Amino acid sequence: MNFADTTGAADTTGATGFHDAHLVGAQLFGTQPSSSMLVPLVTGGLALILVLSGAPWRLARNVVTIVHEAGHALVAVLVGRRLQGIQLHSDTSGVTVSRGKPTGPGMALTALAGYPAPAVLGLGFAALVAAGQITALLIIAALLLLGVLVMVRNAYGVLTVVVTALGLAALALVAGPSVQSWFVSLITWFLLLGGIRPVFELQTKRRRGHARDSDADQLGRLTGVPAILWVLIMGVLALCCLVIGGAWLLEPALQS
Repeated sequence: MNFADTTGAADTTGATGFHDAHLVGAQLFGTQPSSSMLVPLVTGGLALILVLSGAPWRLARNVVTIVHEAGHALVAVLVGRRLQGIQLHSDTSGVTVSRGKPTGPGMALTALAGYPAPAVLGLGFAALVAAGQITALLIIAALLLLGVLVMVRNAYGVLTVVVTALGLAALALVAGPSVQSWFVSLITWFLLLGGIRPVFELQTKRRRGHARDSDADQLGRLTGVPAILWVLIMGVLALCCLVIGGAWLLEPALQS
C-alpha cells in the first residue's frame, strides 16, 4: 500500500544506572569529552530559527522527509510487510510502498510510524549526545542513510540521500571533535523540533481539504478512530520526545 505525505515517551532510572550505561558505551565506542554549555543553547536556538523559517526550512525539511519515510519502511519490515521502495520528491513529500495485508495492526503501525519518526530519532540522538557517544551517533546516521538509499526508487531521492551522506562523511572524516559536537547537537535539536512542525502542517492541509489520503486519514479509515485524534497522538509523541530529549541536551547548561 502506498503512503503519500507532505513531510512527510522521562527516564527516572537514577544516576547509578546512567553511569553504568555510560561506562558500557565508552568501552564500545569511546566517549567524547563533554561539550561546552553554550553548545546546546546556541544550537537549540539555531535549530528553532531554522524550523520556523521559510526557504531554509523547505530545504532542510528534506532531512525530515528522509527520516519520515525511513520510519514507515522500518516498521513495515518489522511487522512483516514486503517493502517495495521509497520515493523522495522535490516538494519534500515522500512515498513508501509496501505490500501486505491492507488492514490490521501491522498496517496501522506502518501508517503511524512516519510523523513521529524524526522526533523519536532525535530522542535517540539526544541520549547518545548526553552519553558522549558522538561516534556512535554518526555511525547510526550513516547506516540509516545507507538503508534508505538502497530502497530509494527515484533520481531526486537518490540525489537527496547521497548529498546528505556526503555531508555526513565530510563531517566525520574532516571535522575535529569540537565541530562534530556542534553539528551533532544542531542536527539533534533539528530532528526534535522538526518533528513537530510537519504535524501542524498536516492538520492545516487537512482542514483545507488538501490531505485526504494523509497518514492520519488512513489511520482513521483503518481503526475507526477520527483522524484528528491521530494527528493529536502524533503531536503528543513528538512533543514528549522534544521535552525529554531537550532536557538531556540542556543538562550541561542546567548544571552550570
